[in-house]
Amino acid sequence: MNYARFLTAVSAARKPSPIRMLTEIQQRSPPSMISLAAGAPNPNTFPFHSCSIQVKNGDMLTFDETMMKRALQYSASSGIPELLTWMKALQKNLHNPPTANYSAEKGKMDMCVTTGSQEGLCKVFEMLVNPGDNVLLDAPTYSGTLAALQPLGCNLINVPSDQHGMIPGGLKEVLSRWDPADVHKPHSTVPRVLYTIPNGGNPTGASMTTQRKRDVYELARQYDLLIIEDDPYYFLQFDKPWAPTFLSMDVDGRVIRTDSFSKILSSGLRIGFVTGPKPLVDRVVLHIQASTMHTSTFTQLMVSQLLHGWGQEGFLNHVDGVIEFYRTQRDAMLSSADKCLKGLYVAEWHAPAAGMFLWIKVKGVADTQKLIMEKSVGVVLELLLRFFCAPTSAEQA
Repeated sequence: MNYARFLTAVSAARKPSPIRMLTEIQQRSPPSMISLAAGAPNPNTFPFHSCSIQVKNGDMLTFDETMMKRALQYSASSGIPELLTWMKALQKNLHNPPTANYSAEKGKMDMCVTTGSQEGLCKVFEMLVNPGDNVLLDAPTYSGTLAALQPLGCNLINVPSDQHGMIPGGLKEVLSRWDPADVHKPHSTVPRVLYTIPNGGNPTGASMTTQRKRDVYELARQYDLLIIEDDPYYFLQFDKPWAPTFLSMDVDGRVIRTDSFSKILSSGLRIGFVTGPKPLVDRVVLHIQASTMHTSTFTQLMVSQLLHGWGQEGFLNHVDGVIEFYRTQRDAMLSSADKCLKGLYVAEWHAPAAGMFLWIKVKGVADTQKLIMEKSVGVVLELLLRFFCAPTSAEQA
């Protein structure tokens, strides 16, 4: 893979921050070393001494004075080593990526920590998308993705999708506008990036089948596309075995994957991950160096303690409990939809195989925004007014 051809001019111009490099060297040095280089504040001036956090199972996560000083200090832009080590082991166990044993130049799998997967997506888009570029994505797709992409001045090309996600035949038809032989020509307009949410997509609840992923991956090989696999609902798949990922199929090093702990541990901790070819992950880290510098050291250490205490088995047991919670929520929503709408022939929907979303298509209405924002809100307001303005029994008397 020629990764240089995918980079924007801004990304290609980024150089490692000397200060950030010194911070990472310092963290690999013995505690006795005193650095005068990076401008880190002296932790003895911090007002926080120690911390204990109780987990629901009764376990305690403890930050003594030494750990607290580290938790409240700057850390490496790629993430703290112990969290990255744990997550790399999990990714290899879950996905068995072919690139795990590649050389760095050929796209060896690497990872970095991000402040939620949304930050990872924004950094990836900044790295890959130029003004005027053609970008392929599901239609409809996550509003946060559109918010990140639209200001970049790119052309968003919708690929048809259904309850099983992106339709390979639709993607093939879209790509037929270009000749694969033109991919590497200067000033070619052939798309270089394909974005998709493969499991329980927001807002449609769609999940791609394994065969569709294989077909899409083959088209990506034919047109030398990078696939951005945005998978925050991977751990909310209701049926096992969980679907194979694009990362598990990636023999070329052309998949950049974003994961999130928001739905299974905490959304407020803001812990996400980017997994992909090392040359591109290293480039994402350069973007982090120049913006957020690093994800909160405190939350990284908190999550790392939890995961090391649980082990992979304990983590996956916790995930199973979260899945059962959302399965109950999904089934309640489906039951309500069946009760209120089934048989009226006014709407259609499918049971989502993952995630948190039930997408209801209202028949005969091209755009439901007016229906929701005006008529539905108006009905709710009228009911509220009737409730709060109704005379009490004493007033009626």
